[in-house]
Amino acid sequence: MSILLEKKLGFGTMRLPLLDAEDPKSIDLETFMQMADLYLERGFCYFDTAYPYHEGLSEEAVRQCVAERYPRDRFLLADKMPVYLVKQPEDYERIFAEQLRRCGVEYFDVYLLHNLGRDRYPNTERLGGFAFLRKLKEQGLARNIGFSFHDDAETLDRILTEHPEVDVVQLQINYLDWNGTVAQSGRCYETAKRHGKDVIVMEPVKGGQLAALPGKAMELFTAFYGDAAPSPASLAIRFAASLSQVKVVLSGMSSPEQVADNTGFMGDFAPLTEEEHGLTREIEQELKRAIRVPCTSCRYCMEVCPKNIAIPNYFGLLNLYAVTGKKTNMYYQRYSLNHGKASECLKCGLCERNCPQHLPIRQTLEEFAALYET
Repeated sequence: MSILLEKKLGFGTMRLPLLDAEDPKSIDLETFMQMADLYLERGFCYFDTAYPYHEGLSEEAVRQCVAERYPRDRFLLADKMPVYLVKQPEDYERIFAEQLRRCGVEYFDVYLLHNLGRDRYPNTERLGGFAFLRKLKEQGLARNIGFSFHDDAETLDRILTEHPEVDVVQLQINYLDWNGTVAQSGRCYETAKRHGKDVIVMEPVKGGQLAALPGKAMELFTAFYGDAAPSPASLAIRFAASLSQVKVVLSGMSSPEQVADNTGFMGDFAPLTEEEHGLTREIEQELKRAIRVPCTSCRYCMEVCPKNIAIPNYFGLLNLYAVTGKKTNMYYQRYSLNHGKASECLKCGLCERNCPQHLPIRQTLEEFAALYET
């Protein structure tokens, strides 16, 4: 089955409005209802939730604000199996039944294994995660099955090769990560496309970072559009929605204003023009001027590293931190799964002698370890 939507904007429920900004459990249900009403009113219908969002309360909020207030055929609902909580095969049935109760529905339109990567995939295989997905689809409890993914294109290719039965994959795609070495948005998208899978996009504005462009990047944006400039978020969401294999672009909306803005430009969606694609590349380059390490990821350093440290990957994380100011611990955990940690560097200097860019690798690994391992 394929996901067929007239309007590609999906409502992500991991950043719902709060009564207390410091308490993710304090969901403002009244405001969420207003947001859901406006979203549905304007002809959109896809809601996305997950077991851990808002510390377990997102699914219940969806039930109260959407499922209990609208007929089931008025909305599509996606949910995800928290594979990290599965310790034995029986856990799949138990957790899934709990999710149906929390959401107040009898089936999910899309059901995903949550956040697969090289660390979680082997255990999910061992415990029968994909067999469970197939069973749900056969029983009509999940109309489309797949997984969400935050890892590299090589791992994605392996999973899709070994499990061609999935309908859809949910990927982090945005123009800042498109050519990146960490999220690998472009390479992952092309991998899913090659396997013929529908793509659901998450983080199109990179957690809000592409919705509030800094300094020169914002100047480029306003100079391009002039006085009638739309919101920077519109450029980011339309970038993802313009990709042919993409069926849904999720936006984690937190206010009625965001719903009004997003449904406004996505209501009569127009793919990016060539000139707008050029603008995204300009903004990407401007944002990346803040990068900390000019590493080209040639991986010559790894050819000689006695501890098999994933140096280019760690430098990619350091550059991402320099641009966004945010650490991505999950990626470090995955990169270090089959490689040495930054703190395990022997200071032998073999990497620096083999580096075409003559980078101070040992010193930079120390800085990285201080940031990510303390």
